[in-house]
Amino acid sequence: MTDTPEYFPSRLDRAEQIILGLAERQAETQTQVNELRQGLSELSQEMRELTSNVDRVLGRSAILDDVLLELRDSHEQHQRNFEEHQRTTNAALQSLESILLQLIRNNS
Repeated sequence: MTDTPEYFPSRLDRAEQIILGLAERQAETQTQVNELRQGLSELSQEMRELTSNVDRVLGRSAILDDVLLELRDSHEQHQRNFEEHQRTTNAALQSLESILLQLIRNNS
């Protein structure tokens, strides 16, 4: 056997140090992978919740759109009815005015 001074690590010692370093790095990497998986799982849950919220908002928006259309149609119908009532009222007032004028002329 060859004598090697203690301050020169043997090849076996260096290999062991390398393997231990690799094992430490692997453990750190596994921890990071686990943390990443947990983060992705949480992100995935948040995305599902966001998608659910968006679906609810879009559903409500569609309902509100329908309500607005009905309100607009109703408003337009009320406007037409009001204009018709206004014309009818004006015609009745003109007719009453004519009758009143005739009554005034006849009494004079």
